[in-house]
Amino acid sequence: MSRRAPRQQAPARPAGPAPLRLGFPVKFMGDPEIKSNDTRRWQQNPHLKVSLEYIDRGLDYLDKHDIRMYRMSSDLAPYATHPDMPQFHSMVRDSDAELRALGAKARRLGIRLSFHPSQYIVLNSPDDALVQKSIWDLSSQAEMLDRMELGPEAVMVIHVGGTYGDRPSANARWVETWQKKLPEHVKRRLVLEHDDLRFSVSDILWIHEHTGVRLIFDHQHFWCLNPDRLDMRQSLERVLRTWPEGQRPKVHFSSPRTEMREMKRKEKGTRKLKTVFVAPVNTGHADFCNPFEFITFMRLAEGLEFDVMLEAKVKDLALIRLRPDLLRYAPDVALRFGLEPSAAPALEAEEDQVLEEEADAGA
Repeated sequence: MSRRAPRQQAPARPAGPAPLRLGFPVKFMGDPEIKSNDTRRWQQNPHLKVSLEYIDRGLDYLDKHDIRMYRMSSDLAPYATHPDMPQFHSMVRDSDAELRALGAKARRLGIRLSFHPSQYIVLNSPDDALVQKSIWDLSSQAEMLDRMELGPEAVMVIHVGGTYGDRPSANARWVETWQKKLPEHVKRRLVLEHDDLRFSVSDILWIHEHTGVRLIFDHQHFWCLNPDRLDMRQSLERVLRTWPEGQRPKVHFSSPRTEMREMKRKEKGTRKLKTVFVAPVNTGHADFCNPFEFITFMRLAEGLEFDVMLEAKVKDLALIRLRPDLLRYAPDVALRFGLEPSAAPALEAEEDQVLEEEADAGA
């Protein structure tokens, strides 16, 4: 028996802003032949131009599946900022024509692009050498977005960094880096996200007040780290207001892992193998997005406008599954993403092409 529940009747779509976008990061799980970047080692002379050929194919995939937001790999330009490999340092400049062509295609297709530089980008480190290397990496990625001629909604998302045993000082160092060290083209693209272990919404709001940097709200991170017990709706509104009028903010959504794992471990002393049950950590991301959690969040955010980056482990497959679920369980939420009831059969068929379902346990 299918899991598919009866669809509810959707309300008529109101006149107003363009539908909200759903997006996913980096890997194309629905078509493994599309690579996210040139992964060859330096000995094979990898290049940004090769990565851009992959992303060009990726844009066709996104357009085919009507996905209008995508986060590119932070390794799009391999070794472009490696301090010991100057032969790669000019690849962004040398790829100007290809970058402009890709940006024009993304704009024509209405696809919002972004970067999320790696965890090694740290702007609040006491080590100035690490800060300078981080700025170099950010400058390279901002240059790519500029050469693509993308608008201000094409951003680079980073976290605050490390606490180094003193969170207020760490926040202050981030502000100092912004004020004294960041190039203007980096500031135009940079946005700041709270995390799940160290820096909360309160921290990034304080940093915004001292810098004007735009902010990203992350649903799962908010649940994991909210020491001031802030209200979610009010926090979301404050974060969204850091974006200038006319620029659409984006938020991150993921569901926590829930599955248990069985692992073999050696007992101390006897060294015998023992099966242990390992529970997931709540900061871990699930393969898919729980549709009921997503619906609850979107109804809490009724009246607010933002795009949503899904940070599920199976990337585009999670998005492809979520859309028919929204039509099935919450047509009012589906409508905000431009999903009409008439699209349900096509979206369900699309899901069936890439995913199979377990048999209904109640059958």
